[in-house]
Order: sequence, then C-alpha cells, then structure tokens
Amino acid sequence: MTTALGASGTAARTASPARNPGTPLELSFLTRVRVNRSAVERRAATIGTRRTVKKDWQAAWLLRAVSLIDLTTLAGDDTPGNVHRLCAKARQPMREDLLQALGMAGHALHVGAVCVYHARVPDAVEALRGSGIPVAAVSTGFPAGQTPLDLKLQEVRRSVEAGAAEIDIVISRSQVLTGDWRTLYDEVRAFREACGPAHMKAIVAAGDLGTLRNLALASQVCMMAGSDFIKTSTGKEPVNATIPYGLVMVRAIREYQERTGHKVGFKPAGGIRSAKQALEWLLLMKEELGREWLSASLFRLGASALLTDIERQLEHFVTGRYSAAHRHPMV
Repeated sequence: MTTALGASGTAARTASPARNPGTPLELSFLTRVRVNRSAVERRAATIGTRRTVKKDWQAAWLLRAVSLIDLTTLAGDDTPGNVHRLCAKARQPMREDLLQALGMAGHALHVGAVCVYHARVPDAVEALRGSGIPVAAVSTGFPAGQTPLDLKLQEVRRSVEAGAAEIDIVISRSQVLTGDWRTLYDEVRAFREACGPAHMKAIVAAGDLGTLRNLALASQVCMMAGSDFIKTSTGKEPVNATIPYGLVMVRAIREYQERTGHKVGFKPAGGIRSAKQALEWLLLMKEELGREWLSASLFRLGASALLTDIERQLEHFVTGRYSAAHRHPMV
C-alpha cells in the first residue's frame, strides 16, 4: 500500500506546463463546431459505471483528489479568521494519524490552491506564506460578470498585486448568447494581459449558456484568448459542474491541443461534494485526456465540502467505520 499511496501523493506534483499563449480568433473554425447532445449524454452515463477503482487503489485516487482541490470559501460572511482556518486545513488537509495509517507519513500532502474573494486575498497570502500553496482570487464581477470592463480589469490587477497567483475570471454570458465572439475574445484577452504572471482560469458558467454547442464555442474562444484553464461554473448557477458539461469541455481542450500544441487545464466547480463524484471526475480526465491531466498543473476540483467526505471515506478505509463529520472540521 505504501508504494501506491506514496506515488499518488507525489506524482501530482509535476512541473507546470508552458502557459497557453493563445491564438488569433478563428471565426471560420467556430462555424464548424458541432456537439451531438445524445452522444455526449450516452458517453457521460458510462463514467463511473464502466470502470471503478477499489480498495488500495481507491484510497490512492482519493489522496490524489485531495492534492487537486481548490479549497474554496466564497461566502458573504467570510472573515480573516475563517480564511486563516481554511488555509490551515489547506496546509494539512488530512489528520496525521490517517496519513500514517495510509503509509503517507512524511509526504507533503496539501491541496492545489485556496480560492477566495478579492478582499480576502491578503489574508490567504499571509496564512499560506512558505507553504507553496497558491492563492486563487475570483474576479471580473464574480459571479454575474455584470460590471464595466475597466472595473473588471482593475480588480484583476489589484488581486495580482495583493499576491494572488491564479485569477478565476468570469465571462460575460450575454456575449455567448448573442454570438458576439469577437467581443468575448477581446475581453478575455484583456483579462489575460491584466493577469500578468498569474495563471488565468476562465469560468464559462456552463449552466447559463443554453446549449452544449454554446459551451463548446465559449470554451474554444477562451482558450484562443489565452486562458490557462477553463472552468465549468461559479457555483452560483442553477446547474453547475455536471459530467456532460465536463465532457464537452475536456474534448474542446483535446481539440485545442491537437490544433495548436498548447495544453489547457480544466476545473469543474460547483456541487462537487462527495468522494464518489471526485472519482468520476478523475476517471473522466484519465479516459479523455490521459494521465498527464491528473496533476494540479492541469486539473483542479473547485470545492469545500468535498474534502470532508474524502477524509471520512479514507477513515472508513483505515478503520472499517464511518466517522461523524465533526471529526473532520473544515474551519
């Protein structure tokens, strides 16, 4: 067990790929994009049923999932105190006794990033100093994106100045719904330039886009504009991260890489609360994009409650008993 779990804990820490420089907007390519909804739904239904992982391997995959979490708090009552407590959990996401029982003693297991509102970036940067865990800030009028462009750009720049290493921008849905791809491209490109050295994740808000084709088109435009990641949702839409949405987006990533040679990461977010769901997302990434995308440099899970359930499942693996959730507090 030690070898398998140890590999899981360290293999996710790979060198970040070269950033996506983007490409010129290819409107002629967009006109050829098609999505077969029935085929997407049939394929999505097989994820998690056609193949499963059990016992030691399931524990290893769940440990890998921990290292891929963007541990998130986006609440109106966020305070410096609860952000500091969340960051402490990010530094040590699993109880030490569980890590020892799993053969992971001495392995530096921590989450992929901590994601907060702009106002809480300094708190998170301070709490994570020296840990190597990046701070991600949601920006550009999150979650609706209904603020003027100059204010969005200012917010991005100020988050980077405050220490955010990753910026989760949200696109303007109206530009997708009206097919205004040039304006969408220009805005996302401007966000990319405002991010400077910070990696940019483009939230396409899949549940607000109406059709799977719109989702595929928005994903392609964001990648052409230089997004380092594309992300399903803000977590505030009526429907957030679903496997069909994810399938459309990861196939857009694969197509973009085949056309340009540039690798783009993927982040599902919103409603991912159980260890079982995390395993389904890992299976999707492995089957559609390959093992390279099972690393924090190319895949993240936007979540908070998910970590509690993973820890409970791993305690069950170790002891044979499910513990109460209060034994695995988040803050």
